[in-house]
Amino acid sequence: MFEGVTMVSMEDGQVARLAKALATLFVVKYGLEVLGFLYRTFLRPGKNLKKKYGGYVVVTGCTDGIGKAFCEELAKMGFPLLLISRTESKLQDLAADLEKKGVDVDYVAVDFANATQAKWKQVKAKIESIDVGMLFNNVGVSYPHAQYLHELDEDVVKQLITVNVDCTTRMTKYVLPGMVKRGKGAIVNIGSGAATVLPSDPLYSVYAGTKAYVDQFSKSLSVEYSKHNIDVQVQAPLFVVSKMSKIRRASVTVPSPKGYAKAGLRAIGYEVRTSPYWSHSIIWALISALPVSFMDKMRIGMTTDIRRRALRKKNKAQ
Repeated sequence: MFEGVTMVSMEDGQVARLAKALATLFVVKYGLEVLGFLYRTFLRPGKNLKKKYGGYVVVTGCTDGIGKAFCEELAKMGFPLLLISRTESKLQDLAADLEKKGVDVDYVAVDFANATQAKWKQVKAKIESIDVGMLFNNVGVSYPHAQYLHELDEDVVKQLITVNVDCTTRMTKYVLPGMVKRGKGAIVNIGSGAATVLPSDPLYSVYAGTKAYVDQFSKSLSVEYSKHNIDVQVQAPLFVVSKMSKIRRASVTVPSPKGYAKAGLRAIGYEVRTSPYWSHSIIWALISALPVSFMDKMRIGMTTDIRRRALRKKNKAQ
């Protein structure tokens, strides 16, 4: 009888010890993850991009917003730049400002949505004439406002796919031969939280789909070209002050283009997929912990409201 009681007590003790060990492992595991997140987000220094990659930096969609901010920060680091954007007068103004920082600047005016084969040959020839260390595929377009797919104009759909998918692919293909020959390089593709952070983006489905292409394209290329020391990264920002977002004032969760660019440059050479601005990283972590059904319901509520307000504004203007 006493032996039976002793055996039960020993079993209870083993269960208690096992539970304690599991709890300790849980705390250590998630504690280390939190510490790693805090280090990556707030403390980790950026790499010396000039030393690591060198050469020219090619930036598309560079005359406004994030693209322009990237150029300004890169010029401070002493990088020569090749600017590619649509409006020649803006390119000339930006080039003049950047040259004041003592760097070489060249540019090509390209309407990415309607570029001819002749124009693409010009871009390819220009890239082949320089030593490219980094490429920033920043150019991108979104919807005029939230819309159901059947409401979208065919030209808008074509533009979304041409600019966000075709142009990103072409530019990447053009710089890769030189990077392979040099045995180093970096390709930074600007994706979107709509495809990488959010589980879905209803009423922006084609935009999110094109950015999902950029996400998978980048992940696959990072493996494909790792043996050549070419770092491929997709950056997935949430809202940033820009013409595309239609947000004019920076806040804790909405950085200025300059604030985002600084964070984006510090992230290069590390993770393949990142949302580099600190508050965006926190939001990504929170969204990842929430049920997909909850996020889907919340997001379609937001986009439906955006659509409603946009249509109301259109009707008033008519």
